[in-house]
Amino acid sequence: MSTAPGRTPVPVDVLTFGETMLAAQLPGSLAVGAQARTTVAGAESNVAIGLARLGHRAAWSGLVGDDEPGRLVLRTLRAEGVDITRAAVRATAPTGAMLREQRVADLVRVHYWRGGSAASLLTPADIEPALGDGARVLHLTGITGALGPGPLEAVNAAAAHAHAHGWTVVLDVNHRQRLWTADEAGSALRPLLPYVTVLIASDDELPVVSDAFTESADAEERAVDALLGAGVREVVVKRGGEGAAFRDRRGARHVVAALRVPVRDTVGAGDAFCAGYLSGLLDGLPPAERLARANTLGAFAVASDGDWEGLPRRDELGLLAAAPGTAIR
Repeated sequence: MSTAPGRTPVPVDVLTFGETMLAAQLPGSLAVGAQARTTVAGAESNVAIGLARLGHRAAWSGLVGDDEPGRLVLRTLRAEGVDITRAAVRATAPTGAMLREQRVADLVRVHYWRGGSAASLLTPADIEPALGDGARVLHLTGITGALGPGPLEAVNAAAAHAHAHGWTVVLDVNHRQRLWTADEAGSALRPLLPYVTVLIASDDELPVVSDAFTESADAEERAVDALLGAGVREVVVKRGGEGAAFRDRRGARHVVAALRVPVRDTVGAGDAFCAGYLSGLLDGLPPAERLARANTLGAFAVASDGDWEGLPRRDELGLLAAAPGTAIR
């Protein structure tokens, strides 16, 4: 964050970092020449935008290339109210890119161009200034560590720093099969568990971080037990259209149903969910209400086009309670 000379920086609510890319979104198959809409996308910046729209102070610290996609990334985040003071430009590498095809109905296929990108060159030194500014919450995802050895070192350094300084550390597993295998992800992410306060994972991502997972009827229960035993304070399980569940080390349990909305675009729903949960955490809401806000933001995401474009402002959180077809005049 920027501060006047000689003044101590005011910590942000949430610090996150990772790769934000140029995104080409197609309503059909690239092979037949579907027209693309260009925007930016990245799990961590999606969360930061979601939080900023709800009035929280969110900072994104990452690397982009000295190119037009990089300038678009920084411009978009700045316009959305995300603090990018500690973001940086790496002139020796390009900004990453992704292409998303809506192949048929709501089935989406995503392609990445991330190898050798500016973000893949991230090191612990790149995030030290942002860590030094302080934050209430450090938000990490399982995507950043998949970008290369330097980003994985940065994730580990950030988690250790945040834990040592009493921050809340949130890890969204966010496994991407096209970036690394489940075994590779598990080996990289499990050492982080003693630092993690809140772990967020979809039900099918639990095997990635819990080697106690089995194909039994109580598989999820066993996996959550293992995570809590490894030091995680709270585990939040995303169940898609079935809602979400919460457990903590004190034995509290909550399950909250999902909101029913027309599905337009499922990509970005997990990031929206995470932003909603963090917002509830920052606002001091009890676990069930955090889940409810998380489900609300996830519903906004799936009922809108784009990863983050449809996310609500704080005064819009109640919009989905309106009857279908309502015109607000």
